[in-house]
Amino acid sequence: MGTNPPERASAAAKILAKPADYKVCEGCGSIVLKKALLCPNCHAYRFDESTPLVIRQAELLGSRAAASVTKEDYH
Repeated sequence: MGTNPPERASAAAKILAKPADYKVCEGCGSIVLKKALLCPNCHAYRFDESTPLVIRQAELLGSRAAASVTKEDYH
């Protein structure tokens, strides 16, 4: 399910390079671009734009295998 750790580490590195461009979904903890209106994973609309939180979440998510169910898991 989801992406493997090396791909996630690469995505986390991209986020960590510009954490102010992202926000964390308060519904599922996914990191999305600031311009997103809804979370693509859980469709929540509440986000935390705190840069320190984005950094902590990117470090956490980038260091482990994916655990969320996404729409790709149904195809």
